[in-house]
Amino acid sequence: MEKRRFGRTGMEITPVGFGSWAIGGSGWAAAWGPQDDEEAIGAIRRALELGMNWIDTAAVYGLGHSEELVARALKGVPEPERPYVFTKCSLVWDGNGQVHNVLKKDSVKRECEDSLRRLQVDVIDLYQIHWPIPDEDIEEGWEALAELKEEGKVRHIGVSNFDVGQMERAGKIAPVETLQPPYNLIDRGVEEEILPYCRQNDIGVIVYSPMKSGLLTGKMTPERVRGLPADDWRRNHPEFNEPKLSQNLKLVAKLREIGERHGRSPGEVAIAWTLRHPAVTAAIVGGRRPEQVDGIIGAAEFRLSEEEIREIEAAIPA
Repeated sequence: MEKRRFGRTGMEITPVGFGSWAIGGSGWAAAWGPQDDEEAIGAIRRALELGMNWIDTAAVYGLGHSEELVARALKGVPEPERPYVFTKCSLVWDGNGQVHNVLKKDSVKRECEDSLRRLQVDVIDLYQIHWPIPDEDIEEGWEALAELKEEGKVRHIGVSNFDVGQMERAGKIAPVETLQPPYNLIDRGVEEEILPYCRQNDIGVIVYSPMKSGLLTGKMTPERVRGLPADDWRRNHPEFNEPKLSQNLKLVAKLREIGERHGRSPGEVAIAWTLRHPAVTAAIVGGRRPEQVDGIIGAAEFRLSEEEIREIEAAIPA
C-alpha cells in the first residue's frame, strides 16, 4: 500500500488507517452497541495484514476499553511491523461513567499516563486533544501536550475538531502538527477554511467518519436502523432518520452505481472521495469484524475520475 507524508510530523502513513471508536463496546454515551472483543482484535490484525500502518483510538472510546483492545491486538507483533498508534485526551469520565471535557494540565498529563499504561507502550506516536472544550482552557491543554513531547512521552502532537482560530492560538505555544476533523459527503464544513489552512501550514489531516459512521457503506437500510441496539448513538441521529435517511440512501445508490463500474463497494467510493482532497493525508476507517476491513481496504488505491466526482456531488442532498 502506498504511503503519504503526514504533514510536518514526517511520518509516512497509509491512506487509510484503522479507527477504533466502535470497538470500545457498550456502556458509555457514544457507544455503538455491544462488541465482541475477539472480533475486534481480529479486525485490527486483519487491517495490519492488508497493509494499514496506523491505528487511531482515544481514551474515552469504551472508557479505556478500546485502548486495551489495541494493546491486546498488537501484543507479539514484531517491532518492524508495529503500526503507529494515535490516541486522544480531554474527555474524562467519573465513577458513574459520565464523560466530561477537561483541558487542565494536570488532567491531560494524568490521561497520558493512563493511555500509556492501557496501550502498553513507552511512547505514543501521536497525541491529540479530542475536543477544544472548554475553549478558555485550550492554551493550558496544549501546553501540556507540548511538555509531554519534550518529556519524550509522545512523539507528535495534534488536535481534533479544532477550527482555524483555535489552531492559531495553539500554534503560538507549539506547532500544531496534525488535525483530525469530520469529513464526508454529508459533513463538508471543513472544506472552505480549515482544509486550505492545513494545506498552507503543512498540517497533516486524518479525517474521521469518511463513511458517515456506516451510513454510506451501502449496508444501512431503514430496517437496519430500526434494529440498531438501544445504546447505539446512531438510532437517534437525524441523518439516520427521516426525512434525511431517504435522501442519504439515494446518494448511496449513486455510490453503488459508480463502485460497480470498478468492482468497489459504496463505502470504498465514499472514502476515496475524501482522499481526493489535496489537504487530506488519510482517512480513518472503522471495522468491528475482519470482513468489514476487507470491504473497505480498496479505497486506499482507488481513484475517482473528475466526471465521477461531478456525478457524486450532483447526488449530494441539498
